[in-house]
Amino acid sequence: MALIVQKYGGTSMGSPERIKNVARRVARFRAEGHQVVVVVSAMSGETNRLIALAKEVASSPDPRELDVVISTGEQVTIGLLSMALQDEGLKARSYTGAQVRILTDDAHTKARILNIDEAPIRKDLDEGKVVVVAGFQGVDEHGNITTLGRGGSDTTGVALAAALKADECQIYTDVDGVYTTDPRIVPEARKLDTITFEEMLEMASLGSKVLQIRSVEFAGKYKVKLRVLSSFQDGGEGTLITVEEDNNMEQPVISGIAFNRDEAKLTVLGVPDKPGIAYQILGPVADANIDVDMIIQNVGHDGTTDFSFTVSRGDLDKATKVLEGVQAHIGARSVAADKTMCKVSIVGVGMRSHPGVASKMFRTLAEEGINIQMISTSEIKISVAIDEKYLELAVRVLHKAFGLEQAA
Repeated sequence: MALIVQKYGGTSMGSPERIKNVARRVARFRAEGHQVVVVVSAMSGETNRLIALAKEVASSPDPRELDVVISTGEQVTIGLLSMALQDEGLKARSYTGAQVRILTDDAHTKARILNIDEAPIRKDLDEGKVVVVAGFQGVDEHGNITTLGRGGSDTTGVALAAALKADECQIYTDVDGVYTTDPRIVPEARKLDTITFEEMLEMASLGSKVLQIRSVEFAGKYKVKLRVLSSFQDGGEGTLITVEEDNNMEQPVISGIAFNRDEAKLTVLGVPDKPGIAYQILGPVADANIDVDMIIQNVGHDGTTDFSFTVSRGDLDKATKVLEGVQAHIGARSVAADKTMCKVSIVGVGMRSHPGVASKMFRTLAEEGINIQMISTSEIKISVAIDEKYLELAVRVLHKAFGLEQAA
């Protein structure tokens, strides 16, 4: 008998029939003798609808009140799934995040989990019940409802699995695993049987939408055995996300290709080439709560240089205004913005022991006439910023160049 935490997203809970399908799947696991905790999201689109409704009522909703509003979506689905489970002949108990006491900090609408009181859940499991928990939400030390931000139900599922020391955390999505890249762009993309936490963390941070990045961080930190499966297919092993040490097989050089269209580049031209200038530019950007990704500073000439970095397109206007204020302060010549670029990345732990990966990537892009604007690297990934019109071509040729369509 195993203790399994299953997480179902908004698409999985998107209709009465889909909720019944989830209940039937859970019933099969219970029939096999497993203890099951189920974490659910709000029905697909419900959270966005509630946010829009809140903004119609108040032009700038208080984040604390907004958390109360948007957490109701998950409260509906835990009740509906519990009824469906009872219809399958199972005993079920539902909990909101506050009832479980998923304790978070007080950063409303983007809270982080601090602690979980798992004792009530263990008691219910020992009594033979299926426990259904509302994902995406918690409670701060003052008793106020909080929410975890986009994709937070994944994090709830992994955090519960860690607290309960579950045998496995299963994330059910609309795909049947993690692929070498998006099959909509490369039909030959191959589903991976396994991928390391390091690789999945890079893939998630670089644009892969399969798992929310915080959930992968949590799973890696607490060594939670994590598996991605399809909500709409029965059977199949999905993709197991595991630690590198557990796999004695030789790792492939590259495991996958990620990409992100949501990129924009900002360049501060004619920046004085002196110590501390990077901080003077990026400090105000950080103070404005804007995340910066790729950074490059050109070689200085005549006492000045150009300083470029990327942000998400949603932050472009805000970041531009910040830099216009910085420009006069540091004596820069001008600020230029470009929202026609994207980021393409290759990821693989095999890079550590295989030289020549970067040169192969750059040669492949050069042969297609694709100009590289910016480059960033880590031990297991190389990212390039290119013109967005070349995104799909770049992904296809890199996928072929590294033989990702072939089974390892």
